[in-house]
Amino acid sequence: MAISKVNPKCLSPEEKRLIAQARARELKARIGDYLAVKDAIPTGFSWAERISEAKEKILAYLGGTEEDWADWHWQMRNRIRTVRQLAGITGMKASELREVDEVGKVFRWAISPYYASLVVAAGPGSPVWFQAVPSGKEISDPGGSHDPMGEEFTSPVPGITRRYPDRLIINVTNMCGMYCRHCQRRRNIGEVDRHQTRQVLEDALDYIRKNNEIRDVLVTGGDALLLSNRTLDWLLGQLDAISHVEIKRIGTRTIVTLPQRIDDELCGILAKYPPVYINTQFNHPLEITPEAKEACDRLIRAGVVLGNQAVLLRGVNNDPFVMRKLNQELLKIRVRPYYLFQAKDVVGTRHFIAPVDEGIRVMEYLRGFTSGLAVPTYIINAPDGYGKTPVGPSYVVEKNSQRIILKTWEKRLIAYPSHAH
Repeated sequence: MAISKVNPKCLSPEEKRLIAQARARELKARIGDYLAVKDAIPTGFSWAERISEAKEKILAYLGGTEEDWADWHWQMRNRIRTVRQLAGITGMKASELREVDEVGKVFRWAISPYYASLVVAAGPGSPVWFQAVPSGKEISDPGGSHDPMGEEFTSPVPGITRRYPDRLIINVTNMCGMYCRHCQRRRNIGEVDRHQTRQVLEDALDYIRKNNEIRDVLVTGGDALLLSNRTLDWLLGQLDAISHVEIKRIGTRTIVTLPQRIDDELCGILAKYPPVYINTQFNHPLEITPEAKEACDRLIRAGVVLGNQAVLLRGVNNDPFVMRKLNQELLKIRVRPYYLFQAKDVVGTRHFIAPVDEGIRVMEYLRGFTSGLAVPTYIINAPDGYGKTPVGPSYVVEKNSQRIILKTWEKRLIAYPSHAH
């Protein structure tokens, strides 16, 4: 019986309760398929012991200590960057290593020891392996663009990317704790870690000062948190002193690939310049570990607001249940799912691109099936720098001057007046 067809005045409290109980049974049945598989989707917490064993193996190989592991500078100095090191910690076959070596001649790669512990624990073919370890697919497809978002044509001054009326990006570095295989800016990575010069940053700040419509500045790279504490303190202070800049945002994946970077000194700097928003990129529940949670806890205590910008990646998270699990686990560590990006057509990364229909299906399996807090916006970045475009299931299937027909998350068709009463 459709609830909307029932006149509540004609029913007793007991009859109303029976209707509610029938509806509750119906709703419970709708989540049965997810409940059957969710515990089999690994997380960094459920696999904590396995990851810890991999960590000990990597520490022994690198000759490090627990104190070293907690030091982000040690993590950076000891990134896995050679096939010999990769063989030593993963046991990869010679043929696989030759493939990595060939890819390395074209695209740079490096894996932090921390993230390598996830890779070793999960093994070949896992979602974290795909994101970290070079694959021959990167050089087998010559298609794709080096700059699909046209950033070179949306940079009014060096270091700035501007695609919107009231906000812009400052690109501050090409450094990352790990060079993700799906990176959208791999053209900037090069073979040498390099921060922007002070002069470039000064000119970028001067541009912001002269354009008082800019109220929101995103500091990114590379990974913005790989700037030194001194430079971050100076840059955030300069932005904070610009009266029309209301929001400072930082783009970083260190929470996921190098959580040791989120130390007390850094958090003390971030706490000085509210409001600071940090968007990171967790792509799979395996990346949500106790160490990542600790990093998030520190940032939250510093007053930072955390969001997640996942990328839809074939073989990593293009599965409705994996994405639901990811977003639910993110909320548990107080990271709000913000965007789900369609992977961009970047040279060497096309094997990661899932069909848009798969992204829409993922969204259909989120909306209504889980908390709205766990539902990001599915985004396609328009080519040539024309900005983010939301896409998703259509919930309005028909409309006229009198009414609209809505398709609910359960695919029920509901008539609703399209005008004010």
